[in-house]
Amino acid sequence: MRAAVLHKTGQDTLDVREDVTAVGFGPGTVRVRMRAASLCHSDLSAMSGVLPQPAPFVPGHEGAGDVVEVGEGVTGVAPGDRVVLCWMAPCGRCAHCERGRGHLCVASLRRLGAPGFRLAGSGTEASGFYGTGAFAEEVVVAADAVIKVPDDLPYEAAALIGCGVTTGIGAAVNTARVEPGSTVAVIGAGGVGVATVQGARVCGAARITVVDPVASRRERALAFGATEAIAPEELKAAAKALPGGGFDHVFEAVGRAATVRAGYDAARRGGAVVVIGAGAQDDLAQFTMGELFFNEKRLLPSLYGGAPVARTVALVVDLWRAGRIDLDGMITHRVGLADVNRAIEQMRSGEALRTVVSLG
Repeated sequence: MRAAVLHKTGQDTLDVREDVTAVGFGPGTVRVRMRAASLCHSDLSAMSGVLPQPAPFVPGHEGAGDVVEVGEGVTGVAPGDRVVLCWMAPCGRCAHCERGRGHLCVASLRRLGAPGFRLAGSGTEASGFYGTGAFAEEVVVAADAVIKVPDDLPYEAAALIGCGVTTGIGAAVNTARVEPGSTVAVIGAGGVGVATVQGARVCGAARITVVDPVASRRERALAFGATEAIAPEELKAAAKALPGGGFDHVFEAVGRAATVRAGYDAARRGGAVVVIGAGAQDDLAQFTMGELFFNEKRLLPSLYGGAPVARTVALVVDLWRAGRIDLDGMITHRVGLADVNRAIEQMRSGEALRTVVSLG
């Protein structure tokens, strides 16, 4: 089968091969025929080494397909079911899962680097990014790494729900719990940022300000519910002009300490700064103890939607079916697997909001 492989961390392009086999099928696993995958910035972060993922590996974690085979002991899904991949799957047994906070479960990280693919000829084994590997025509994953979705949900839209849309909408609905009439700023107008805009709109925010250095990205965000779009250098003045001197909620969807700091400064006293972006472990955000105490601004990291992933996915599907969010409009480019490196260029340049890779 075909798959796109990163052989060494730091390489800029993927090797699209036709001699790859999905391996590891057995008890507790499922075999999935992938139909669509979308490129997320986290894939690029893993390729560059910002996010830990041993190479060689098959990138891609926003993916959708059909279950073709289930291993012994698997319940909840069956052959023919349409599913999305879950890149940080809950085990259902740990303290986080028992508290209803399964999105914080780290049990699946023990599978980081586990073989998921084999390359013919050399016999080299490769893992799937965070236990998934969506840039392949077929994957074998743990049964807890798939979430069943309705058959009427198109594969392309389902792929987006696998990460970025769930993360952004969940941050607004679950983590921040944006109130009707509130003021919101979203720093970063990529896929996660645009999903956050849509989540804030669903919650009834009165003012949604998008902040991004790229004019075309700012303009695009207006179509998804942003009420204004500004450049980063305009954020300080926009915040000061608000009652209370800042926004009720500021979402950081970039993953950099500098933008977290800018978001903190743009929030009003008593407001919230919601950190969604996946950043480097050595990128340190700085705050003084005095300002943390005096301003009572809440720092709210939000991982994978801030709630059990299956629950947030179900919410997103309901919102899509009701016409309250736009998934199709988020797909700005479509390519085949052979052109996945073009998708990477489109993501790096900011040209694409989401590029979907068709897998048949």
